[in-house]
Amino acid sequence: MTQTLSSATLAFQRAMPMTRLLDCGMDFADAQALFHRTSAGEEWDLVAEALAQSQLKRAAQAADAGCHVTATQAQAAALADLLFAQMAFNHDNPRKRALYGQLVAATRQLCEWSEGRMARVELPFAQGQLVGWLVRPQVVPARGTVLVFGGQSGWGMAYLPIARALARRGLATLLAEGPGQGETRISQGILVDVDMEAAYSRFIDFITSDTTLGAPGIWGNSVGGLWAARTAAADARIRACCVNGGLAAPVLLPFRTFVEQAGAMLGTDDEAAIGENFKRMSLHPERHRIACPLLVLHGGADPLVKPQDFQPFLDAADSADTTLRVWEDGEHTLYNHACERTAFVADWFAQRLGVEPNG
Repeated sequence: MTQTLSSATLAFQRAMPMTRLLDCGMDFADAQALFHRTSAGEEWDLVAEALAQSQLKRAAQAADAGCHVTATQAQAAALADLLFAQMAFNHDNPRKRALYGQLVAATRQLCEWSEGRMARVELPFAQGQLVGWLVRPQVVPARGTVLVFGGQSGWGMAYLPIARALARRGLATLLAEGPGQGETRISQGILVDVDMEAAYSRFIDFITSDTTLGAPGIWGNSVGGLWAARTAAADARIRACCVNGGLAAPVLLPFRTFVEQAGAMLGTDDEAAIGENFKRMSLHPERHRIACPLLVLHGGADPLVKPQDFQPFLDAADSADTTLRVWEDGEHTLYNHACERTAFVADWFAQRLGVEPNG
């Protein structure tokens, strides 16, 4: 029993390293406690949930005392704890659903405390609703809005720190949970067997329908980088595209977590079906041309993505404004360079949105 628990703990700590916990907004003391307590034998999800409950209690007490800033900071820390609690489960079992439900409820509370700067978004698509969270800057109208999303894990509120960085630059953020992700999958049943470009273009519809949100950009992380690039190629309204740690032609990698997450997104553990769907979604430079400015990010120490995996994005670029930025020691999606990465990309979007297309 001890050896099995140790193996599970090591797997969680590899998939969710300290750099990733901090990148997604976990309080440093909580991240330390999560690693220390799980290394001592406690269950990952139970520890992360307990840490979240402590932060939620602190947030509620601060709110009751009229300490608004402290309340929102503690609530955001709780969201990160719950995000990583549910990530202990790849398939949508009752425990994952319950933890994600806690995450959603806590996010709704943060929206209530946000004075109108955060709101839930639901958009009809296929047989259900695409779910997202809109984060507005203080300035009105926004200089533009960036559609931000992840890949096989770490959705929605995982990118709240990025949204806050964009807000400081006058940009709004729509934190999307696309097909196969978050509530869009867990409660709405929308999987990655749909038209992915059409799905993400529904979020672009929402942005362009609101004159206070400005022009849209798109930022996809991990496998989400593929969907960002494909959507940018298909939707001329998108004014700038960032691919962070993306694979242009994903295949099943020899990691149990990757395989299980890919299966959950498609609703099957049939590896042949998963492989065929990856082929369907792949980017082909000869067919999928990206006209808008393109930024591709890569970490040289990324175990999942190699140069040949992101080169097709660059080959698909028609814009002279195309940039490749590499951190030689960078982890997957650059967890270990989070502050510099986020600042660099946020500045890049701020310089390209809010100006005329030919300006």
